Amino acid sequence: MTDEQKIKRLLDHRMQSVATLNWALELRSHWKEAPSIAVYIDGKLMIEGNLNAVTNPMIEVGLVHCRALLEFLGLCDEKGSLGQIKKRRGSDVGVEGFRNADGPLKKVDPEVALSRYEGERSEAERALVQILHVTNKGLAHNTMSLIEDPEDSRLIEIASRGVPALMISYFYTPLGLPKPDSRITTRRREP
Repeated sequence: MTDEQKIKRLLDHRMQSVATLNWALELRSHWKEAPSIAVYIDGKLMIEGNLNAVTNPMIEVGLVHCRALLEFLGLCDEKGSLGQIKKRRGSDVGVEGFRNADGPLKKVDPEVALSRYEGERSEAERALVQILHVTNKGLAHNTMSLIEDPEDSRLIEIASRGVPALMISYFYTPLGLPKPDSRITTRRREP
């Protein structure tokens, strides 16, 4: 497998993790308090607890992968605003390392990324910067709260839809690659 194929596989995995983040946020939003759950594996009860036992890890991992995709596209947090990565480390992989018939792909310009959102530009910027902030301060450091207010959760949900759209527009489509199948399906058992 070539390095490019390995990177494509990693990016597809990251896209799946972001789809899982979006799914977990949507699922968890149905309850103010996490309901109890029981997980059976091969017919045996293996886990008892509440829904947070499943959704929290999905959300946290999805946040990290969402951040990695933003950075792959060349986007970063510049003092609370969406900026563009100026310089990468030698081992970093970015969108600009790939090429199509027109030449190397370009890092995504923050203004272009924000213009893709159908809502207010400021809301799009807050959503993308929130991913970068939460993964830096909320996951990498001990803080009093991962998500500080209810608005933060909504912004993360917006970003969990926006980042994959940016990846499709600025990586998969320019390279003529099919977008990864990131659908999450669930089955509800009828009582």
